[in-house]
Order: sequence, then structure tokens, then C-alpha cells
Amino acid sequence: MAAAVGPAGAEMGQGSKRVASTPTGAKSLTTQSLSTEGTWSPTFGVQGLDVSGYQNSVDWRQQWNMGARFAYVKASEGNYFTNSLFGSQYQGARNVGMIRGAYHFAIPNWSSGADQARYFVQNGGGWSADSYTLPPVLDIEFNPYENKTINGFYFGDTCYGMSPSQLSSWVRDFGSTMSSLTGRLPVIYTNTSWWNQCLGNPGGFGDYPLWVASYPGAFTNNAGPLPSGSWANYSIWQYSSTGPLTGDSNVWNGSYTDLVAFANAGIPYGASKAIADVAAVSPGLGKSVSGLKTGLRGGVSQGFENGAIYWTAANGAHVSSGVIRDAWGAQGWEYGQLGYPTTDIRTSSNGAQSQGYENGAIYWTAATGARVSSGPIRDAWAAQGWETGPLGYPTTDIRTASNGAQSQGYQNGAIYWTAATGARVSSGPIRDAWAAQGWETGPLGYPTTDIRTAANGAQSQGYQNGAIYWTAATGARVSSGPIRDAWAAQGWETGPLGYPTTDVKTGPNGGQSQGYQNGAIYWTAATGAHSTSGVIRDAWAAQGWETGPLGYPTTDIRTAANGAKSQGYENGAIYWTSTTGAHVSSGVIRDAWAAQGWEAGPLGYPTSDVTAANGGQSQSYQNGAIYWTAATGAHSISGVIRDAWAAQGRETGPLGYPTTNIRTAANGAQSQGYQNGAIYWTSTTGARVSAGPIRDAWAAQGWETGPLGYPTTDIRTAANGAQSQGYQNGAIYWTSTTGAQLSPNGPIRNAWAAQGWETGPLGYPTTGQYPTTNGNTAQNFQGGRIDSSPTTGTKTTLTR
Repeated sequence: MAAAVGPAGAEMGQGSKRVASTPTGAKSLTTQSLSTEGTWSPTFGVQGLDVSGYQNSVDWRQQWNMGARFAYVKASEGNYFTNSLFGSQYQGARNVGMIRGAYHFAIPNWSSGADQARYFVQNGGGWSADSYTLPPVLDIEFNPYENKTINGFYFGDTCYGMSPSQLSSWVRDFGSTMSSLTGRLPVIYTNTSWWNQCLGNPGGFGDYPLWVASYPGAFTNNAGPLPSGSWANYSIWQYSSTGPLTGDSNVWNGSYTDLVAFANAGIPYGASKAIADVAAVSPGLGKSVSGLKTGLRGGVSQGFENGAIYWTAANGAHVSSGVIRDAWGAQGWEYGQLGYPTTDIRTSSNGAQSQGYENGAIYWTAATGARVSSGPIRDAWAAQGWETGPLGYPTTDIRTASNGAQSQGYQNGAIYWTAATGARVSSGPIRDAWAAQGWETGPLGYPTTDIRTAANGAQSQGYQNGAIYWTAATGARVSSGPIRDAWAAQGWETGPLGYPTTDVKTGPNGGQSQGYQNGAIYWTAATGAHSTSGVIRDAWAAQGWETGPLGYPTTDIRTAANGAKSQGYENGAIYWTSTTGAHVSSGVIRDAWAAQGWEAGPLGYPTSDVTAANGGQSQSYQNGAIYWTAATGAHSISGVIRDAWAAQGRETGPLGYPTTNIRTAANGAQSQGYQNGAIYWTSTTGARVSAGPIRDAWAAQGWETGPLGYPTTDIRTAANGAQSQGYQNGAIYWTSTTGAQLSPNGPIRNAWAAQGWETGPLGYPTTGQYPTTNGNTAQNFQGGRIDSSPTTGTKTTLTR
């Protein structure tokens, strides 16, 4: 731009011609045909000039007569310099009818963009919509004080010692401050080579009108390359610093009407041309009903009978009409969340319409109406294939919940988003099941995954508090809580349980359960979660499940090395082997079995369930049984003793229930007590029942450790009701008249035997053997007496 006095009184350089600054104020130009440059001007647009304090006398009427219709006057530099001639130059241009404005020369390493913007506005850089005040200008270009130190301040290199990102941030700081102070973003004056070198040709400045400095040697109507990162066209071109006009010569890229509009509302030529071009090929819009108007961030629009056209530097010009336009209007036009249109309205073969915007899109069908699509929900829909994907068109706008979560309905489902879960698709039978749970306000919360489809066609979807699984055979089922954790430990759907076949159900005592293809899982706060399946589960079912006597499982199914299985329950357990089947173990019988060492003990696995009879309980095992009554307690029975008891009729026989476990003596003999007697076994005597008065008499002799030893026969009952039992060393005989009398082995017993035992003339013993006065031994019988002498032998005396 035109030179101005700097911190040391030096003149600044002008545009891309790189005018050198010297202490004396001399201005040196690069080699060029100054005479040609001073007379040539472009053959289009509106001519204008820019001046500074360096032009201390401007003949404004002359400039007007030469065709100049606008002027820019330097107002300030950095935050340390103002043009003392600004007022007279600014008013002088206006006095002859020119449209004029002010510019600020930036020294970005001196102070912040906001600071210099405020300084500029305080010193002439304001703006008003009066049709003759041009928007303010930020002049940012080559450092005129490159590598100089003036008044102790080092001005840095050609880029002011700043990085591209620092310079870009500085320009935005200046621009946003100017916008807040004046209502207008400033025009950016620069040249392409410096902008590219020092800012890296960044994007994001398309809302700022461009004033480009470029002096083509061939003097054509081509301004040359632009900083294309942000601009496709320019509003003003500075084409000469040596004439034909005073100061620097410029051309407005458009008509005078466009220039007035630019002054009044900041409408760049590129905007008016683009809107006119679109209007020319859009006869359906009808006639214009308004002039060009500026909007948000430098955007421009024009109304027509059947819609409008909107333009931004970044997006170009696009038609807005019909139902799509109505929906956009409901969003607040360009001031709403969508921003400006980025595409024209597109109509598909099915009659549906859509239009893209800076922050989303609007889609319309006759069935769904017009719906906004934006943000992370739109991104997720895009990943599904937009409207041609499985979801189809939106059927609702995006809904935002009080917790900030968002959702949008589609023809075949919906998408839900939270900051924690991301955007997730919900559709099909899984969505129906989630709906039955109360959607996102139900126990599952929001989806945390999209729907996953397995190779077998099964589907699943994760949620904040669980998941839903679906197969054609099982339907859609919810999985959550401690039951889900237990299923996970089983390997999810690829584990032994397979897919859920029921939802989680609540049972007695607050327990929960869920069925699966190959079993179920049950949970209570006291027992935890445990799976049940197969033959064990069948046996539990026969007991009435958790409402039966066993209650809930307390362990998972355990498999032993031999293939046997078992599972614990609140009130017992179930044991299974391939030979015994599945049987329940519970109560006092189970306690007794536990005392025997469970299935690893002598009894082995149960072969029956616990059965109740005659007020008692019993259970059979591979190697025996356990019987219980309240009076006798629980006792195991097995082997030869059990066989002998069975021959007596078990618990319904004369012996009744066991009262002891089987006892094994040091010599290997075994015995077991019962309510009405006992059974004794040795390898030589076999198993023998001991009961009644004979047992009492044997007890008086000291049981098996007495002189008689173990029983060798069961108790025999004669036709007359008399009883007898043989022992290793004798026998005991009983009648109701004689009582129980011992007959030990020896000469007296032999003599009685010779008489025919109890069926002989002597009959039954009426006493035991006793010593006589002469030192001999005798025994009385019903029919006489037998005496025994060591010297004379036995003598039988009959009394009948």
C-alpha cells in the first residue's frame, strides 16, 4: 500500500513491489517500466486509489475526473502510529462523491491482533451502513522493517519472526475483534507470495474479502495467482503503485452497484456474480423479490419468488427452496446449527430430496417429511450407507435429552449417541426387545455397540447395563447383571450354554434366573450366580426347581475325573453317574453321607433319591444305604450286614431302623445296632441277627467278647414259640416259662444233645450251668438235670 511513516520516521513499502524503507524516507522501486505502469489500467471494474501520509496533497477532484470512484486511506499502524492526514484525506475523498474506507498496517509482532484492532477503530477504522463507507482493511504483508531495530525494538525477519500458525492466529484475533467492534469482518490486503511464505496458504479465511496486490509486467486483466487456500476470487486488485492514480491504483472486481452493495453490506463481487449465475440457470425460482443481503460470517443471499440463493466464499452459491427450505428455516436459516447450504437440492429417482449444509443435511420424503441430519448421529448414518443403507431415511429430527444424549429415528431403526457410548444403530428384533425394556430410560441404558451379526445369523448388541441376543430359534433376549457375568465366565454364546432362550426372570427371595439353549443360570444375593444343565438340571426340575426342597444352586456343576457330576444347592445336592443316574442328596441323610466322606467314601454315589417311610428317611448308595429317624439318627448300612438286614425286611422288619453305624472290630468282625436288636458278622459265622430276650442273655454274658463269642445262627423260633440261637461257643435258649438260658459248649451240652436237645425228654434248660457242692457242674432242664464231673463224666437224671 501507499507508504506511511513508521516508528523511526521511515517510509513503509508498498504492496508486493517491496518498497524499501530508509531513514530519509526515499522510496525505491524494483526495475520496471514506470512510464507504462503509470498509464495502464484494467479494462473492467471500478477504479480506485489508496493513500497514506506519504501523499500529503491529493487533488481529489482530479482523481474523480480520472475515473476513481473509491478510495482507502491509511488510519494507523501497530499501536504507535496514526496518519495525521487521515481526516482530511478521508473527508476529501467523500467530498467529491467517492466511497471511502480506512486501512490499518499490521505489525503483528508488536502487540496482539485484538490490541491493534481496538487501536485502529479508535483512530478512524470504524464502519457504518451508509452506502459510502467501505469495510475496514487489515494490511498484512512483507515486514517493512525487516532485520531492523528501531527505538530498541527488533522487528524480526520478513515474517516478523512469527510461525505460520502464530500469524494465522493473529489475523483471526484481529478479525474477530473488528467484527465485534464494527459488525464487519475486515478486508485482508496482502500479496500471494508473502501470504504463502509466511502463513503457509491456510484455509479458513474465505469469509474475509480479499484485496490482492499484484503488478503484472504484461499489463493484462489477469491479477495472477491468488492465495488459493482460502479464496477463489478477489474483491479488489491493486495493480500499480506508480499511477495512473495518485498513491496506489486499484480496481474493484465488479460493477459500481456491486461496489455500493459491498460498502453497505460487504457483498463481494464474487458473491453477486455467483448468485446471478445460479439464478440464470434456475428459472423455477421466479423473479427476485429482494436485493443482495449479507448474513452470518460474510455470507450473501438473495430472495426470489420461490426460494432464495445463498453464497459463502467457502461453499459457493446454492438454491434453497420448497420443503427443504422450510425445514432449514425452522432451524434458524444460516444462523441455526446447520449453517449455510453446501450443495443444491438433490432429487433422487424415488422423489426424495436432500440438501447438504455446513454442519449437516436435510432429507425429505413424502412419507417421512423433512428431517435434519447432523453431528455424530449423521456420521454413524453415513457409515451405514446414508439413505440407501439398511436404516433408510430419517423419520424424526435429532432429539436431545436432558443428559445431552441424542437420538434420531429412521425408517428401519434409530441411532443413539452419548459422549460415553458414541453413536450406535438400533434396529430389528433387538430394537423391539430394547423397546420392551423402556428404551434408554429402561434398565439397559444406551447402546454401547452396533448390532453384531455372527456367522450363524445370530445378532447381539451391547448396552450400558447389559446386552440383547437374538436368534431365529430363541428370539431376542436381554442379558444383564450377575447372571450375565456368570454366562460370560461360561464363554458367552459360544460356551456350553449357548444363547439365552428367556429374559432374566425374578423368582422367590429376590432370586433371578435365565434360560439358555443348553441350561440355565440362577442367582441370589446369598448363593451367587450358578449355571445348571443336563441330567443334573433335569433332576432338579423334578424336584420343583428353586421352589422345591433343594432351593437355588450354590455351586456350578462339577465334573469329576471319572465323569461323574454334581451340583450343590441351598438345601442339598444332586449327584450323577452314568450307572446310577441323577439323585438328590439332602438333610440328615446327606450329613451322614458327608461324615462317610461323600462319594469318595465307602458308600460311593447315591443310587436313589431320599425316600420317606414310616416316619423315617433313607437313601441308597452304590455300596450301601443311610437310614434315619428322629429317634435313631442317621446311620449308614452296607455289605453283608445290609444283606442280612434286607433278609429281615429292612426297616419294616423286626429289627426296625439302624441305631448305630457298622462297627468293625480289630479282628475284622462287624456289627450294627438296630431299634430291636443287632446284626453281627464274622468271616466264619456270617451275618447273624441278635434280638429279644436271647440278645439280653447274650449281653449279660458280655456280648461277643463273652464266653459264647459271635452268633453262628439267626434266632430260631419253634412251633411252640420257644427261641434259640447258636454261638461260637454254645447257644442260648428261651421259652416264656424258662426264660433265656445259656447252653455253652461242653459235656453238659453234649449230653443234652444226646437226649435230642429241647425236643428230647429233658426239654428246655431252666437254669444256666452252675457248680454243685461236690465241685461238679450241673444244669437243670424242664424234664430233669444233667451233672458233669471231671472224673465220672456226665449223669442225666430224668424227672418225668
